[in-house]
Amino acid sequence: MLKEFRDFIMTGNVIDLAVAVILAGAVGLVVNGFVSDIMMPIVGHYAGGVDFADMKYVLSEAVVAADGTVEKPENAVMYGKWVNAIINLIIVGFVLFMIVKAYAKVRKKKEEAPAPDPGPSEKDILMEIRDELRKK
Repeated sequence: MLKEFRDFIMTGNVIDLAVAVILAGAVGLVVNGFVSDIMMPIVGHYAGGVDFADMKYVLSEAVVAADGTVEKPENAVMYGKWVNAIINLIIVGFVLFMIVKAYAKVRKKKEEAPAPDPGPSEKDILMEIRDELRKK
């Protein structure tokens, strides 16, 4: 896949690259929406109703005043968002892999015509001369 991607980048022109960047941005938004709005609720449902985006390890609790205002906000490690980002990365990588493979199939390299026969090599000619000299 990497070779195909490199060949695409190295042989493409500026318009192809611009289209690829715009398409990658659009695909990224679609995949991000797919992960956060479709995949993660399904995964959370089968994981016991857990919403991964809300998963966190609280380092220090928030301090709330008597009137309900937050004096000191909560300090937490939001590892659930990181899990979402990893799933998003896996899906984006898979989608890009499929796009590059499809593009490589569509854009087959032209088969070169076989090179014309160069004739006898220098070694063949010398062997013929040797054989002729032996005959005499």
